[in-house]
Amino acid sequence: MNGAQVISTAKALPARVLPSARMKRRAWHGGLHGSEYTWAIAFVVPYIGLFLAFVAYPVLYGLWLGHRPSLYAELFADPIYQQTVVNTVLYVGIAVNLKMFGALLLSGFFMQRGWWVKALLLVYVLPWAVPALPAFISIHWMLNGQWGLVNNFLWDVFHINGPGWIETSRWLALSCAIASHIWKWMPFWTVILLAGRMAIPQELYEAADVDGAAGVRRFVHVTFPLLANLYLICTLLSTIFTLGDFNTVYFVTGGGPALSTHVLATLGIRDAFDIARPELGVAAVMSSLPLMIPLVILLMRKLRTTEVQL
Repeated sequence: MNGAQVISTAKALPARVLPSARMKRRAWHGGLHGSEYTWAIAFVVPYIGLFLAFVAYPVLYGLWLGHRPSLYAELFADPIYQQTVVNTVLYVGIAVNLKMFGALLLSGFFMQRGWWVKALLLVYVLPWAVPALPAFISIHWMLNGQWGLVNNFLWDVFHINGPGWIETSRWLALSCAIASHIWKWMPFWTVILLAGRMAIPQELYEAADVDGAAGVRRFVHVTFPLLANLYLICTLLSTIFTLGDFNTVYFVTGGGPALSTHVLATLGIRDAFDIARPELGVAAVMSSLPLMIPLVILLMRKLRTTEVQL
């Protein structure tokens, strides 16, 4: 088709098919005119500047710092990094599964009627409500092997010497970090799953009672199928959050004893600041991307589903 044919075809199309420059400009302005558009630009520009300065620039600078393949060869050859990868897999796998499974069970418990259940729920959510840093620092001092609250209690009440919870054993210290993480974050996910349970129509439970499905059978055939989508999304979110969790391990164990309980989030800070190798720290954090990116993609695909399910 030559130029003359294109022009003649364009002239033959209805006016609504060929929007004018004014319509395009109006769409670009979002229907705003004059001072409204000026004020909109004035309010948007600071946010764009903050985004570029504190989000885009740090991310791009970090990618530039950790782009050299030699950094990853050095990192993978480090026995501390190899141990950290194992710690991260154990930390994320155990903490997420215990946390979500416990939240699912406790959400059923808090569905019971009674003022004492509501009062107990209020006490139960307190660990999630308190600030994380003071809570984890307090746990660190409570677990101190010499003058910590836990060992003093064991000696005063049972006359036994408690272990060095975070000073002597890698596995004991890592278990303390996992338990602290679960204690802090399980109430949050319990409330989310409790809200999902409360959204299930009561008529379904009544129909299940008529069919003879009660107790475990009602949970297996009614409750869990309706909560499965919500449970999966919460598990994916929890995995992403736990993979990037820095506070728990850093403030409970400090990566000790002898750097044996570091996870990738804390090892990156240690390499960047303690040994003054920021490029190695960025490489340590970026090494988690092969696991993080598929989780984010799967989560986005679940969230893009148009059908609304519990």
